[in-house]
Amino acid sequence: MNEPVDMSMKTNDVLRVELEVFRREHRDLDEAISALNDKGTGDPLTLKRLKKQKLKLKDKIAVITDRLTPDIIA
Repeated sequence: MNEPVDMSMKTNDVLRVELEVFRREHRDLDEAISALNDKGTGDPLTLKRLKKQKLKLKDKIAVITDRLTPDIIA
């Protein structure tokens, strides 16, 4: 997950698929974090690791969204 991603070589269709996968993973992590917090069974280190992973996914989602959104000059 730490490998650099060269998005200049990817088509928009591939980026859209990756975007959906990353969004689904982000949602799943959010649900897992919430479940661990609600049950009180998650240790702080696990919760911190999951939250960090969720932030990395959020950053990837933002990069792909920016790439897919056309530049509109107003």
